[in-house]
Amino acid sequence: MCEKQSTVLVIYNYNIDLETRTLLKIPTSKYPLINNSNHSYLYFSMHLNKIDGKKHEKLCYSGQKCEKIPEAIVKLYGTKVQSLDLSYNELHTLRGLEGFPLLKELVLDNNQLTDSIVLPYLPYLHTLSLNKNNIDDLEVLLIKINHNLPMLNYLSLLGNKACPNKLSNLDSDEEDYQRYRHYVLYHLPSLKFLDSSKVTDMERKEARRTGQFMKIIRPKTCEVKESKEEKEDPFTPLPKNIRRPEDFKGVYGKCRFRYSGKHSEGNRFISNNDL
Repeated sequence: MCEKQSTVLVIYNYNIDLETRTLLKIPTSKYPLINNSNHSYLYFSMHLNKIDGKKHEKLCYSGQKCEKIPEAIVKLYGTKVQSLDLSYNELHTLRGLEGFPLLKELVLDNNQLTDSIVLPYLPYLHTLSLNKNNIDDLEVLLIKINHNLPMLNYLSLLGNKACPNKLSNLDSDEEDYQRYRHYVLYHLPSLKFLDSSKVTDMERKEARRTGQFMKIIRPKTCEVKESKEEKEDPFTPLPKNIRRPEDFKGVYGKCRFRYSGKHSEGNRFISNNDL
């Protein structure tokens, strides 16, 4: 008679120590496929707080020339990381960012993001860096942030047209930048840092008082197309088949006619005394 076998559940707990080194040359003998395929590189780290036991996981996928967030990264790390660095890529969309629900820090500097970006709802995000992108409409961006990033307290927009500082617009001055800060703080009063400086109590007070009137309106750039008549040159050049100046036809030669005053009456009225 066979005895009934019992099922045993074994749970393993383990810790991994990661060591990162900068390699000037990748050892191809160890990775034979490195020369035959296109690879991208990422950096993943986990920091464990010994006091409270909480861990903070970071993912860096920077400088990979990607135009969108790779699906593999979302599937492998989306539910783990609290910090994500996607700077120095060519991102023009944030599709896939909704797969990182635990994000607290997001760095998107030096990409191709425009006013059309869609920000997903990220309830824990407190830091957002969008430096050096193509964001022009400040009001549209602030509305998106206000609706989808309720915990945000650090925002940086340096290098965008929406941020009127000398880094993005040489025609801007300190007054333009200060109006911009008041306008942003009026819409996002919980910010503690804006761009590269801390928000002061005086700025908060002024933002509450006049921030809603500080919207910077720029004239829209329009291309003036010249009419067909304006493009036509009123002065028509001579055709090429006209002779050149050096082809002058006048030359020296012998005169082939002579004057004869035989039948002239010019002297008829002149007397001898007038001669």
